[in-house]
Amino acid sequence: MSENRVVQGRMVTPKRLAELIEGESVMDAEAIEDADRACPECGGDVISVGYMLSVTSFVTGYKCQDCDWAATDDE
Repeated sequence: MSENRVVQGRMVTPKRLAELIEGESVMDAEAIEDADRACPECGGDVISVGYMLSVTSFVTGYKCQDCDWAATDDE
């Protein structure tokens, strides 16, 4: 599986994807995965990435590959 994915026409790393979702820098990010769901805004493919906001905060973020939609599930 490739580490990087195309999001809105740009190749992104897991850490960059997490930063797109959060709107700020993150400490670390896991591999990007398919979220097996469609975007609620445009119906495009959604991908997910787990990342550390801080040493005590792990978040799973979701991002559409085709539009600006993004969301998180705080764990």
